[in-house]
Amino acid sequence: MNFEMNDLSKYEHIHLIGIGGISMSAIAETLHNWNHTVTGSDLNQSEITDKLNSHGIKTSIGHDLENCKKADLIIYSAAIKEDDPEMVIAKENSIPMVTRGEFIGYLTKLYKESICISGTHGKTTTTSMISLCFLKANLDPSIQVGAILDAIDGNYQVGNSDYFIVESCEYQANFLKLFPKTEVILNIDDDHLDFYKTFDNVVKAFQDFVKILEPDGLLVVNADDANCLNLKTITKSNFISYGIENSEATFLAKNITFDKNGFAIFDVYKNNEFLHRFSLSVAGKHNILNALACISVCDYYGIDKETLADALKSFTGASRRLEYKGSFNNVSVFDDYGHHPTEILANVNAINNKDFHESWVIFQPHTYSRTAAHLEAFAESLSGFNHIVLVDIYAAREKNTIGISSQDLADKIKSLGKEVIYIKDFEDVVKYIKSNVKPHDLVLTLGAGTVTEIGPMLVK
Repeated sequence: MNFEMNDLSKYEHIHLIGIGGISMSAIAETLHNWNHTVTGSDLNQSEITDKLNSHGIKTSIGHDLENCKKADLIIYSAAIKEDDPEMVIAKENSIPMVTRGEFIGYLTKLYKESICISGTHGKTTTTSMISLCFLKANLDPSIQVGAILDAIDGNYQVGNSDYFIVESCEYQANFLKLFPKTEVILNIDDDHLDFYKTFDNVVKAFQDFVKILEPDGLLVVNADDANCLNLKTITKSNFISYGIENSEATFLAKNITFDKNGFAIFDVYKNNEFLHRFSLSVAGKHNILNALACISVCDYYGIDKETLADALKSFTGASRRLEYKGSFNNVSVFDDYGHHPTEILANVNAINNKDFHESWVIFQPHTYSRTAAHLEAFAESLSGFNHIVLVDIYAAREKNTIGISSQDLADKIKSLGKEVIYIKDFEDVVKYIKSNVKPHDLVLTLGAGTVTEIGPMLVK
């Protein structure tokens, strides 16, 4: 039943269960590019599944038992259960199976320079930044990123060089299946506690990730995060740090200012010597740290500072990362994937550097376990907005065995002396927002689920 990692050529027909996911679709496109017969299934139709079909990758909505049974290899996402009909068919027919995480690990093993970007927050943006810099430097990298990047018109690219830039997820310790030459660790926070149970276990997972590095590898860490900085002691690989607060960092940002859009302009010093002045086209102090991580990696790989500055200036963000969706009645609408209190606070700080009248957030909590684990922190971080609207919790992979709801979060916010309204129906949310916002207000839809649908409804 095991996938033979050293010989992909023996698997002509590869079938993906859960092909509509952002990472799974990138795998599908990569295999298709390598001339494999690729099929797949997903429970929901989306722009991603439509695009796969248009590229000649047969993607079924609902189960595809026929193609599953004919496949030489099955790749499946973590969300797929053991009793899934396609999983059952694959086992009955002794078809080799491999998880998405294990297969990405196989891909990283194919490249001499696999650059793996990890951390609790900021992975997608930093992966996108590094990818754009490598593209601008004509290094022709292969790329897998967790969002749509305009520069490659998608979430993947199959290049013809030794470079593979890949967003590396810590959920279920998936990043421990990778074979990195370079690791970037942006931050370590208490997320995915449904899997890790304790923050100590999260820290240990990142420590185990660093232990994978070979002595000739590279570790890049956030010097402003003590748990990241401590990782230096457990590796013999090359080491680079970056930061804003820690003056001992290899790459340090100084003289930071923000324009009316909340975009940062700052000087970067390398080993206490002035390197260059950089300007960003994405908002927020957290994106200075993401840019510093990018600069650290790209400088190591020999990309000149002018190319870095041009690339970072041209980067306007990945999809669903404080993404501008349009406007109505002189009200600006943004959308963000943030679903952890730290990410919410980063958004509060980012938009507060923008020029607007009052802020409105429409927040959809993501998973019952995360909502329960961080209820007070969610309430505190959301209180940074002028107006708060909550919709129902997005269950994702979970069932509500905890008995928690968005009303519990609303009650917690009210206990902090902040007004909040809980509205179940998206159409009613749109009506409420349109009836209450004023010209020059800013509206942000926030969460990793279906809340992203509300922004276009407002603009339309």
